[in-house]
Amino acid sequence: MLDVRPNIRVLTPDQVSKVHSDALKVLSETGITVDDPNARALFEKAAGRTKEDGRIRIPEALVQWAVDAAPSKINIYDRLGNPKFELDGAGENPPVFGVGVTNLHFQDPFTQEISAFSREHMAAAAGLSHNLDGFDFLSTPGVIQDMPADKVDGYGVLEMIANTTKPLVMLISDWDGFIPALDLAGHLCPDMADKPFLIPYLNPITPLVLNGETTMKMDAAIERGLPLIFSNYGMSGATCPITPAGTLVVLTAELLAGLVYSQLVKEGAPIILGSLPAAFDMKQAGSFYSPHTLVLNLACAEMISSYNIPHCGTSGSSNGWGADLLSATTLCANHLTSCLGKVGMVPFVGGCFDSLVFSPELVVYADDVICHSKTFSSGFSIGDEMVGFSDISLMGPGGNYLMSGLTAENFKSSRFSSNIWPYMSIDKWKARGASPAVEVLREKTCRLLNDLVLPGDQKEILAKGEGFLNKGGE
Repeated sequence: MLDVRPNIRVLTPDQVSKVHSDALKVLSETGITVDDPNARALFEKAAGRTKEDGRIRIPEALVQWAVDAAPSKINIYDRLGNPKFELDGAGENPPVFGVGVTNLHFQDPFTQEISAFSREHMAAAAGLSHNLDGFDFLSTPGVIQDMPADKVDGYGVLEMIANTTKPLVMLISDWDGFIPALDLAGHLCPDMADKPFLIPYLNPITPLVLNGETTMKMDAAIERGLPLIFSNYGMSGATCPITPAGTLVVLTAELLAGLVYSQLVKEGAPIILGSLPAAFDMKQAGSFYSPHTLVLNLACAEMISSYNIPHCGTSGSSNGWGADLLSATTLCANHLTSCLGKVGMVPFVGGCFDSLVFSPELVVYADDVICHSKTFSSGFSIGDEMVGFSDISLMGPGGNYLMSGLTAENFKSSRFSSNIWPYMSIDKWKARGASPAVEVLREKTCRLLNDLVLPGDQKEILAKGEGFLNKGGE
């Protein structure tokens, strides 16, 4: 192989084996809690009845059966039925990135004011995702606050479907809104089981609880033939052991439990496993991303890759106060390392203030970071045709390569490139008003939002969806 590809590996094969053995020990000795009676009955039928403490103990053989049964590749389509990307359990494909997730507030790039997330903001976030090439899909970017609670989920999903054709990751916490949202998507896109573009995102309760709503949502997604994301969120020192090792073992055990349940519901059901590892600040009583949690993200990806199952990781985008240096530090580290490791999906880009506020500027900035990270990870070739022996011989000692054959072929791809900032000398920068970089980013974001190119069927989808919702989903 003559392609140079930078990569990161954080676990050795022996370490992967140890984490797996430790997770199996947790599952077989400590066990998990399963709330829903139907789900518990499935586990008991496969693993035996619970002990007096009511926990489900999962034996190694059942875990291995589930690992072998789950698909190693999942093809995801856009809303129009076109292939969009393949999720690869081996972790060999480049990661895919998504805008999101479930923020309660919106940071207006025009005014910098933070307000409650609205239906209008949902449409804008979806449209922004549709117009940025660095993003492959859209995750639920916010929770609508300006509508009655029983309408929020349906109209949120409708705005997502109408304002982009890209695949969707759907997060709905309320069980009452989950089935109607799936019904709406099925009404608008009847063939979504054959060419899935909608991926429900589901969480257990860390530590080691398969809560009733999660297993019921898994049942509903699997019944409809949809792939699902089963992802846990662990805070070291709060919901997980404070050490990275303990956190990794607990999170891996939970993911294996979810995997087993999915295959008990339907053998061969497509599932994507992953974690959002975070740290817990004892003083401020809040979560945050740290260098250790980003290493944990890579370690989790390698664990899921060892099972040959598609992976979903963290975006690392929730620490900042908007599109600022605080956000940039973690965002750049996360996106670059994700491209260099075994990470599969990277949802939830665009949240700040601990994922309470959606920032369009942060999404636009991240689009640039993603493009540079993918370019970095693509590396270069050292094949003879790229060395250019003929050019070297022709130019000889003391020559220059400004007019060489390889320069003529490759100069366009070697230029400075940014989706946001132009290359400028100091004199040109002064002549253009010496604008700070953040102002250029803000102007770019505002131009994008003012000139969004939306799907041609946006109005048709909105009308069809509103008619369905107004009739109560009939």
